[in-house]
Amino acid sequence: MLTLDINGRSHQIDADPDMPLLWAIRDHANLTGTKFGCGKALCGACTVHVDGQAVRSCSLPAGDAQGRKIVTIEGLDGRVAEAVQASWRKLDVVQCGYCQSGQIMSAIALLSENRTPSEDDINNAMDGNICRCGTYVRIKAAIQDAARSLA
Repeated sequence: MLTLDINGRSHQIDADPDMPLLWAIRDHANLTGTKFGCGKALCGACTVHVDGQAVRSCSLPAGDAQGRKIVTIEGLDGRVAEAVQASWRKLDVVQCGYCQSGQIMSAIALLSENRTPSEDDINNAMDGNICRCGTYVRIKAAIQDAARSLA
């Protein structure tokens, strides 16, 4: 039995400790906002925060997440999260939406550590977050807009 702190709630999960955190979140905690993309930590669709850091949940064993604070797209709160989500809506970033929870989680992790990111900082933080619709220009603009609103 695993005990995971997801979005501030304790979840008892009957699963193998080697199960990817993604499946513990989706199939056992029933939080489906975190998406499965590639299963190899290459696309970013499964990004969650673990102790405040953006992590690809498809490659982190659930057992390694015990005793750590996990936040999914459903559990976002606070000023940075609100700024990012508002900018996403304001600039109409979403097209199909499949990758957006991972994109938003990565953007929030960046702005939580760096409120005035350079273009290179944004590119580095968002590297590996793939958008099959190609909304990269809008994603970058939304991050810049959110950063300005946090200044």
